[in-house]
This record gives sequence, structure tokens and C-alpha cells, in this order.
Amino acid sequence: MQILIDNKSGAPIYDQIYSQIRDQIISGALKENQALPSIRGLAKDLRISFITTKRAYDELEKDGFIYALPAKGCYVAPRNMELVREELLKKIEGHIEQIVQLASACGLTGDEIISMIKFSLEE
Repeated sequence: MQILIDNKSGAPIYDQIYSQIRDQIISGALKENQALPSIRGLAKDLRISFITTKRAYDELEKDGFIYALPAKGCYVAPRNMELVREELLKKIEGHIEQIVQLASACGLTGDEIISMIKFSLEE
């Protein structure tokens, strides 16, 4: 598992960890029941606070991406396809918002945007 922290991004560090682990779980790079690095170990590797790493893991567990076993560690939760689908839909919505903003700046109409999407789907 690889986590890269970007101090210039403006996003909180715990959120960067959360997002990168979540994305690796959704993509299948991290497999079901795979052990994650310990909270302290990951904090040490990233040279960040234990509390920051714990917050990211707590959020991942709360959202159903990982589960914790007392005195054993944290593991990737079995894939809940509804949860995976919901996360992907949120990403699509974010991209659509960007498309609408860019299209508006270019003066494109809704029909022109739809034509571009249909063309992309045909390829």
C-alpha cells in the first residue's frame, strides 16, 4: 500500500490518507481481508501524528471500508458493491460538475455536451 502526502494540496492529511486507501479498496488494489499497516506504523512511515492516522482509519471504518479486530489490527472489509457503486457515482457527479463549469466557460450548450459524451461512448 502506498500513501503520498501532499502538504501543498490544502486537503487535511487525514483526508488524503482516507481518500487514497478508499480509492485503493474500490479499485481492488487492496483485497478483501487484507491487513493494513498498523496505525502507529503508518504514522511513523508517513512521519505524521498517530492521531491523524487514527482519524483516517476511524473514518474508513465508519464508512464500511475497513474493519478492526482488537489487538490484531485493521483489515479491508468485504466489498459492499452498493457502497462501491455509491462512491463511483459521487466521483462521476464531481466530474460532471467540472464538465458543466468548463462547458459554460466555453459557451457550450447542453446538447453539445451530450453530443460530446455520446461520441466518447462510441469510441
